[in-house]
Amino acid sequence: MRPLCDCCGEHINKLNQQVSVMRKEIKNLRQILDSAVRAHRKHMASLQSAVSKMGLCGADKASPAPPPSQASPQAALERGNIQTAPIGYISSCFSVKNGTPRQPTICGPSRAELRIQQSVFNNPDHALVGLEQYSHVWIIFLFHKNGQLNYKAKVKPPRLNGQRVGVYSTRSPHRPNALGLTLAKLDKIVGDRIHLSDIDMIDGTPVLDIKPYIPEYDSPCTRVSIDSEACDPNTDQPNAAADEEFNILNLYKEKGTESNVKRQRTDVVGSLVPRNASEADAPVTDSSRVQFSLSKDLYNVLEEVKTYVTQNELCQSEDQVSESPKTMPPPEPTVDHPCYGEEAYSTIAGWITDPPVASLDVRFTSHAERELAEFLPTHHSGPSDRPRFQFLQNPEEAAAAIRGVLSADPRSVYRRTRCRDRLFFFTLDTADITCWFGQGFAEVLQVRPVERHISSM
Repeated sequence: MRPLCDCCGEHINKLNQQVSVMRKEIKNLRQILDSAVRAHRKHMASLQSAVSKMGLCGADKASPAPPPSQASPQAALERGNIQTAPIGYISSCFSVKNGTPRQPTICGPSRAELRIQQSVFNNPDHALVGLEQYSHVWIIFLFHKNGQLNYKAKVKPPRLNGQRVGVYSTRSPHRPNALGLTLAKLDKIVGDRIHLSDIDMIDGTPVLDIKPYIPEYDSPCTRVSIDSEACDPNTDQPNAAADEEFNILNLYKEKGTESNVKRQRTDVVGSLVPRNASEADAPVTDSSRVQFSLSKDLYNVLEEVKTYVTQNELCQSEDQVSESPKTMPPPEPTVDHPCYGEEAYSTIAGWITDPPVASLDVRFTSHAERELAEFLPTHHSGPSDRPRFQFLQNPEEAAAAIRGVLSADPRSVYRRTRCRDRLFFFTLDTADITCWFGQGFAEVLQVRPVERHISSM
């Protein structure tokens, strides 16, 4: 292939420059269109509210009142039509959508503050009385930064690297109802303000409701432990015997095969049940009463369990030894149902625990480390020209937060697979971070203070 002449090279460079300018113009046009669409929606909503008010006033003057089934809020609530009002807005260390964690566990040092509006309650702090007794709270909010209010039945989660799954099997913000749910850590409550950490919400997020996190109700594993403990409220020793049998069975499940587990289950049940009826009916001394303190009902139950396990083993052995040409009916399909008292019944999708996208190694350049060290902690008092954090405690916590955000690869699938620009920008608290992505790593290049905070200092 012959090398390009100077004239051709200049022509190609001009074309590349024109293409880049066109891309920027298209991006600007998209932003203008999105803002126009949002403004149009707001204008239409105000018009609809004004028309509805005018219609209600005219109906009160000229026509009789509509039937209660159509006008009452209770009827609208029964149909699922509700009008929500935010109870407050989040003040978060994440000011823009770019770089905000997709889940609260990604960035532990992330912090936010929620103030209850006085328009909801005359005394907002009264609504928070007793909430300080909980360590975590559920936050129900709106995805207010969904640029386009469109949604599809299948989405591409970033952790699946482009594969499509149903929207209801993901936490995607693009849903028919743009509702979000996050489990945040409750740090403290001061008046009508709630201080949170381990959050994944952008600054200005409208919050619709707060509910305390209660493991006994919200955690399936905790439910299993409670159900297994609530066996017999009258006697303690049968519970202890059942727990002992359960622990022994779990031990054999880990060490042996299924046949060994069945055999050991038979041995355990047999050890709890007297060998014959004479032993069960014989008079019991004080020492033997402690050893065999089983009620008659429990004895009958264990006897039935032992008989059932023995019969199952005999049937399986006969099936293995039998050489008759009779065709056995196909076994019934097994379905994994919740198994209370034996194992946790909560399951999650495999791509959540083992996603195709691996976590990234995060490192800082020496220049970025020096710039990050210039930030003052939040508790620092006195005037200073150096930048200061608003939510993060110190530069070390900020570095941990940056590592948490970048290790989860906050880029979209498009930017990760198709975009050639490897630079990435995001804002954390009062710092603008510039980084770039390589093969399996992310490197922080620059940490600058946000301009709006510099002007206010």
